[in-house]
Amino acid sequence: MTLADAPTADSTAPAPRRAVIEIDKVSKVFTDFVAVEHADFTIAEGEFFSMLGPSGCGKTTTLRMIAGFETPTSGSIRLEGKDVSQVPPHKRDVNTVFQQYALFPHMNVWDNIAYGPRAKGLPKDEVAKRVDELLAVVKLSDFAKRRPAQLSGGQQQRIALARALVNYPKALLLDEPLGALDLKLRQSMQLELKRIQREVGITFIFVTHDQEEALTMSDRIAVMNKGRVEQIGSPREIYDRPATVFVAGFIGQANLWPAVVTARNGTTTTIEVAGRRLDVSDDGSGLGVGESGTFMVRPERMYVEPQLSDPERWTVDAVVTEMVFQGPVVRYELRMPDGSGAVAHVPARRDGLPIPGDTVAASWSDESSVLLRGSPDLAPRVELDPTDVATDATSDN
Repeated sequence: MTLADAPTADSTAPAPRRAVIEIDKVSKVFTDFVAVEHADFTIAEGEFFSMLGPSGCGKTTTLRMIAGFETPTSGSIRLEGKDVSQVPPHKRDVNTVFQQYALFPHMNVWDNIAYGPRAKGLPKDEVAKRVDELLAVVKLSDFAKRRPAQLSGGQQQRIALARALVNYPKALLLDEPLGALDLKLRQSMQLELKRIQREVGITFIFVTHDQEEALTMSDRIAVMNKGRVEQIGSPREIYDRPATVFVAGFIGQANLWPAVVTARNGTTTTIEVAGRRLDVSDDGSGLGVGESGTFMVRPERMYVEPQLSDPERWTVDAVVTEMVFQGPVVRYELRMPDGSGAVAHVPARRDGLPIPGDTVAASWSDESSVLLRGSPDLAPRVELDPTDVATDATSDN
C-alpha cells in the first residue's frame, strides 16, 4: 500500500464513508468515578474527528480505550467491524502521537521514520519508498540526515507524525500534540495537520481542550462534558446550533439569557427574555408553555446602533456600560432592560460609535438565536482572553 492507495478525505463527496471506528455504548469506571458514560458514535474513513472538552471530561480516556491502553468497563470498540475491546495496543492497527513526541535522539530523521516499517520486516526498497514519501508530505526532505535535537518544535512534531503514519494505520490518534508549542507555531501547525491529513487520507482522531484547534481542523467534533458526549456535529453545527447550554457556553462566546415560554403557535414560540416578549422560530427545544430555558445569541451576531435600522431584526433598548476597541471590532458590554448583561462584537467604524452611557438599539436576527432547554447556570465557567475576539470562523472544513 502507498499513500496513493490510501483513502482520500473528500468532504464534498455525497456518499457516506464507511465507519472505521465504532464506539458502541462504551463506559469506563475507575473505582467509584465514571470517566466515560455511554459513549455511542462512529468515526468515518478519512475523517478528521476531534474530541473536545474541558479537563476531566473523558476525552483522553476515550482515546486511550480506542488505542487499547484502557479497557472499557462495558460496551465495545470496533475497528473496521472487528471488536478490539480486549486486543492489546500493539495488535491494533492504530498509532498514537502524544504531546511528548518521544523521537529517538540517537537516530537521524530518516531512521526515526524508518523504525516502524523496519520492525515489521518490510523490504529495504519499500522502507525507503515510504520514508521518502512521508518526508515529502511533511515537507522535511532536506532534513532527513539531522538529529531530532537539531529541529524546531514544529519540525519535531511533523517527524513524529510521519513516523506514526509510515505504517499506514487505519487511524491516527493524537492526544493534544500541539500543547507543547507556542501560540503562533501552534496556529500554523493546525493548518499543517489538516493539510497532512487530507494528503494521506487516513482517519485522524484528535483530542483537545482548545476550541480554535477543533474548529479549525475538524470535519466533525464531539463535545464532551463530565464523561458524556453532549453533541457531535460539524464545526458550524455546534457553533450555530448548539444542542445544550454547556455546548453553547463552551464553544466560543455566547450571550445566554434566562427565558420563559409564554405561548406556542405552530412553529412560533413566544418567550419572555431580557425584559421583552419575542416571537421566535421553534427550533426543537421542546419547551412547553410556562417552562424555563436559555436563549442564546453570539456576540458577533448582535448589532449595536443608535436606532434600529432593520425592522426584520428583534431589538431591545440597552445601555452601553463598556466599550473596548480591539482593532477590527469593538466589544460592547450592555445592560439589558431587565438588568442582565450582554456582549456584542461589532465592526469598528471611523465615527458614530456609541459610547458608555448611551442608550442603543441592541438587535439580532431570528436565525441567529437559539432556544435551549436548561438554565444558563449549566454553561461552563470559562476564563476568556479579553483579546480573543470571536469571529464567524466556523467553516465546515
